[in-house]
Amino acid sequence: MSLIPHFFGRRSNAYDPFSLDLFDPLDGFRSLSDQFRPNFPSDPVLFTGPTIDWKETPQAHVFKADLPGLKKEEVKVEVEDDRVLQISGERSKEKEEKTDTWHRVERSSGKFLRRFRLPENAKVDQVKAAMENGVLTVTVPKDSVVKLIQITG
Repeated sequence: MSLIPHFFGRRSNAYDPFSLDLFDPLDGFRSLSDQFRPNFPSDPVLFTGPTIDWKETPQAHVFKADLPGLKKEEVKVEVEDDRVLQISGERSKEKEEKTDTWHRVERSSGKFLRRFRLPENAKVDQVKAAMENGVLTVTVPKDSVVKLIQITG
């Protein structure tokens, strides 16, 4: 039983503020607005990349990406010339059988790409990546040299 009345639209989880099944006040005007809208796929999940955490420790910058269902061969980690860490890959769409009846499709498929500009103290030539249980961990060591600045006065 939903806590939201049916006239506000259907919602898969009343407590999920990021649900895509929210009430759309322009729903009745969709036919008028379609002619002015670019022709993009209707599923915004296709344009978002994996969720990634970035933490800095005294020794390194550590990136953790949730990539459930992907193998390490399907993920690419590179550092571009401008000190940009790039994580990319592709999740294949599930094969559809003619006899299947889909009730809901929420898992995203397609290509993804995420980029992060690394700080000056990152050792880009010593980047390491490992994947375990659908979590990619990229470790970028830091320079441990502390630059002292002379104070003049």
